[in-house]
Amino acid sequence: MLKIKKILLPVDFPNPSLGAIHQAATLARHFHSEIVMLHVVTVLSHAAGVPQAGRDLLAEIIKAAQKEMDQTLGAELDGLAVQLVLARGGASEAIVQTAQEQEADLILMPSHGHTFNQFLLGTTTAKALHGSECPVWTGARLEQSPAQKFAIRNVLCAVEFNPQDRKAVEWAAYISAEFGARLTLAHVTAAVEFWGPGGSYVNTKWKEALVKSATRQIEELQQFMGIKAEVFIGSGDVPKVLCQAAKQTKADLLITGCRPYGGRLRTHGYAIICAVPIPILNV
Repeated sequence: MLKIKKILLPVDFPNPSLGAIHQAATLARHFHSEIVMLHVVTVLSHAAGVPQAGRDLLAEIIKAAQKEMDQTLGAELDGLAVQLVLARGGASEAIVQTAQEQEADLILMPSHGHTFNQFLLGTTTAKALHGSECPVWTGARLEQSPAQKFAIRNVLCAVEFNPQDRKAVEWAAYISAEFGARLTLAHVTAAVEFWGPGGSYVNTKWKEALVKSATRQIEELQQFMGIKAEVFIGSGDVPKVLCQAAKQTKADLLITGCRPYGGRLRTHGYAIICAVPIPILNV
């Protein structure tokens, strides 16, 4: 049975990702989860004067939010069970180790950062995606403004017809049901455009065959999982098409089954995180 009882939330200091913290608070309040807020002390954060006590760190994070004209973070965290952990060493190793020690059900982290690394994506996030056994939620690449309250109204789930689809769809159906959100299953076929005399053209017969096959497999997947979802089928570049699907369906969350197996979703995993401007749950 799926559960989100404990959320591991790595945070930067003195530049915390307020969007990621808001998302963690929303999930924790809905699922009655405990938040384990982890900061890995680095040379940069030490030089910035990271507080040595956890509660002081939380107070500093709330103060930083207020400086960014975000007056809601303190209220969102109020009443939630928040455990603060300070660690030293490599950020990715500390995240994976803490997730194991705390038996976290979900790791929620920004796709990029400052204190952990100038470009967190591709380093710390990449290693956490590969090294952790629990699902990893990467916050949107673009920070939300304080006025934009995070909510889950539409969920997009990418499938590619392999064994990991079942886990991804199970998570998507679970979260959609919990938040009363609309669920859409998306599949990206191979490209159907070819270059020829005068430019590119679409092989219509090949496109019809791919769409027909994908439609049939999605129907079979829905029957097997016992769900009813809307369907989006596109072709071509995976990150670009999933970005289009997210915009078309007004998705608030993209769920992919790109770990630990191979396939096009894993091959394009980090490019998807960069291209799709919404949170992504990798299961």
